[in-house]
This record gives sequence, structure tokens and C-alpha cells, in this order.
Amino acid sequence: MFDRFNRRINYLRVSVTDRCNLRCIYCMPASGIHWRPPEEILSYEQIAQVVAVGAELGITRVRLTGGEPLVRQGIVTLVAMLKKIKGLEEVALTTNGILLPQLARPLKEAGLDRLNISLDSLQPERYRYITRRGELSQALAGIEAAQAASFTRTKINMVLIPGVNTDELPAMKEFCRQRGLILQRINHYSLDNHESCFSHFQAERPPLCEKCNRLRLTADGRLKPCLFSNIEIPVDFHNIAASLKKAVYLKPRQGLSCSNRGNWEIGG
Repeated sequence: MFDRFNRRINYLRVSVTDRCNLRCIYCMPASGIHWRPPEEILSYEQIAQVVAVGAELGITRVRLTGGEPLVRQGIVTLVAMLKKIKGLEEVALTTNGILLPQLARPLKEAGLDRLNISLDSLQPERYRYITRRGELSQALAGIEAAQAASFTRTKINMVLIPGVNTDELPAMKEFCRQRGLILQRINHYSLDNHESCFSHFQAERPPLCEKCNRLRLTADGRLKPCLFSNIEIPVDFHNIAASLKKAVYLKPRQGLSCSNRGNWEIGG
């Protein structure tokens, strides 16, 4: 699929849940979150339907996100379902790593190709401050479990928050170098409330807007052509192809506003 600006759209990010076992300061408020009821969340069968049609239209890569995707029961089953879809070249997953000690090996056996693991600090107290409830030892155990399960090309997502953890960048680089991990730095910029957005992220690498190749599927069944836009297209399960094509057509040249959803709902 190509959009109006001749960008090839071949990457679908799928949020499987809006729930998370952490409350990272750049992603979620500490409390007062209204979770979507289970009946509003897409079933695994519905997700697989969307991905299968997407693959027929040229989607080759899928990334599972949340919230925290590993908190949803049966996530291994979804991975196995997606790996059977003809045309998909990669199924990846982004996680905070807390549940990887139990799930890394089953995910690998189900066919998961790659992991991104969020790790914003190597200092226990600072990690707890950023995540509001996490323990660094759990995240590190998750990374060890991923490597023990023979995952390769694993990326460590480090959100750089000015005044909080930017001083740890050299240590994080060395941590990744010693373990054969790939460090992906993500710059974080807090915006004023009048800009109607909780936070803004920019990965320190392509694709920028002019090279963006992705669509997003929210856990409640909306297609988002752009992370920084309020455009959403509800998936019509009687004509999934038309929904995907509409999302591609409506994809803006660049995001002009912030999303009306929290980061935990769209998976970044």
C-alpha cells in the first residue's frame, strides 16, 4: 500500500491492551485511569483477521504493543496465530520485560521474531521513580530470560528524560555493549497542557514523518494513520480492506496535533 505522499505502508503496530503493570511517568498518570471494558477490546481472532487482510495488502511487519502486551492472557496464542499468516516477514513485541521470565521461552517457541525491552535506568531507586512501581531486578531478569530463550537483535528502549536519567546514557551504552543488545534512545519532550498532549516522543533514528511506513491498530479496534493525529478509522469487520485503505489514504504528511489518547492506549 502507498499513501498520497508515495510512502510505502508495510508496518502495523497492534495494541493488544490498554492495561499495564507499571505507571511510567512519561506514559501514564499515577492513578485515575479508566480502563476500557473487556467487551470493547478486540479478540485475538479479530486482530488476526485485520493482520491477515493487511498482509494481503502489503503489510509485512507487525509489532505487538500495549499498554503492556504481556499482561493480556494468551498472548503466546496470538503470536502463534500471527506467525501462520502468509506474507508476514516479522512479528515483534515491545515490553517492559517484567513478565519475560515466565513468557520469553514460550514466545520464542511460538515464533516471535524480536523483542524491544523498555529500560530507562540502571539505578534501582531511579527505576522505581520512573516506573512508579517497578523493580529494576525484575526488568533485568526479563532481559536475561530473553537472551536465555535465544532472542537476538533485542533492542533496549531508553526514554531520555531531561533532568531525570540523561546522565545514565554512557552506562546504558556499556550495559548494552557487554550483552550484545541494541540501544534505542528515545527523546522525551513534555508539552504544556494547552497543547492537549501528555507527552511527545521522538526516536533518535529514522523514520521521520517523511519516511513513516506505519499504521496503528488500537486495542478497541480503531486504525490510527498517525501517532500525532486525532484521525481514527473504526475497523469495519465486514470490509476490513476498505478500512485499511481508508486509513492509508487519510495518513497525513506529518502529525499536526497530539493524539486524543494516552500513550498506554496506542503503544507509542
